[in-house]
Amino acid sequence: MTISAPRQEKHGFTDVSFEEALRRCRELVPVLRSRAAEAEVGRQLMKNTEDDLHRSGLLRFGQPKRFGGMELDFNACFDLPAELARGDASSGWNLANLGVHHWMLALYDERAQEEVWGGNPDALIASGIAFPQGSGRRIDGGYLINGYWNFSSGVDASTWNMLAVTVRDGDRVIDHRMCLVPAGEYEIVDDWHVLGMKATGSKSVRAKDLFVPDYRALCMYDIRGGANFPGAKIHSNPTYRIPLVALGSHGIAGSAVGNAQAAVDLTIEIVKERSTSYTAMRMRDFQAVQLRVANASTKVHAARLICRNDCLEAQKDAVAGRIPSIEEKLRVRRNVAWAINQCTEAVDALHAMAGANGIYDRYPIQRIFRDAHALGGHIGFSWDAQGSPWGLVAMGGEFISPTL
Repeated sequence: MTISAPRQEKHGFTDVSFEEALRRCRELVPVLRSRAAEAEVGRQLMKNTEDDLHRSGLLRFGQPKRFGGMELDFNACFDLPAELARGDASSGWNLANLGVHHWMLALYDERAQEEVWGGNPDALIASGIAFPQGSGRRIDGGYLINGYWNFSSGVDASTWNMLAVTVRDGDRVIDHRMCLVPAGEYEIVDDWHVLGMKATGSKSVRAKDLFVPDYRALCMYDIRGGANFPGAKIHSNPTYRIPLVALGSHGIAGSAVGNAQAAVDLTIEIVKERSTSYTAMRMRDFQAVQLRVANASTKVHAARLICRNDCLEAQKDAVAGRIPSIEEKLRVRRNVAWAINQCTEAVDALHAMAGANGIYDRYPIQRIFRDAHALGGHIGFSWDAQGSPWGLVAMGGEFISPTL
């Protein structure tokens, strides 16, 4: 089964509104739910799901209209994955991850954008975002890079990759670059044997002595907010002025929120139909069940509101030409970590409520439980890593991050 929206070749997806994009996500939810078990076995983005995402244009929500994309406001990077992940968290994650890379490519030099999108505006781009895992040195015309990057989601389906490198002059760090490289110039390491989020295909990649020209090596110091990035010469939409490192995790946070919402929705469906095995009482008549479902639903609702509000505020600041302070950037990173922890707690509570049924593969919430804990390991969702810096700065301390 595929969604009804036809592929729009002539003008791309420039006329697709946010509401229509959200409708296309919603239509895919039952389809993805029916494929989830098979997708786990495949351990990567399924071809039929990739085709559906291309056909609908959903992967191009952040791509500039100049190249046929939707060019939606920044909240789409959260809202669309959150809706899609109600069907399958891995699919929501891939939408967020691959979709935001279209948004990121708009920040690069025009030559890089033409090189990728000129031949194929549907081209998928994976990433390796951990700067310590990549090293580079300046040479004539560009950079020579080496590295081994974990968690390159969607890499099997991608024809490009954005690889983070720390550039040194001897022992001194002089730059941080996000290097855009074509498939074939890096090795995919098939090590994705994991607890959950299996269908993201987040394998590792390796590069050795790889040359990356200047125009494909984006300086992270130019994308901390404002219009200093190379792509600003051709893209005037304020959405591209939003600081990447501050809000880079909000898209994949949509996957976590949608996954937790699926747990709430499925639990309600199950409880409506279920009696206890020993008393024949209706589960919904137990106040403990009522309170547990209400508490979990409130946690997910709060997580959605806080993440979405961060995106709306970021768009508002960008339109006004305002660059957030370090404390404000740390606050949104704090917010998203807190929100995803609330989602994990909600899923845990609902999974525990299943009792012995929760151990069966056939019970849908067991996959949601595994996915919640797998995605919760992302550094952007670590409360210890993201809450502490905001607390330090809020109380008068100094936090140094060259990419923030």
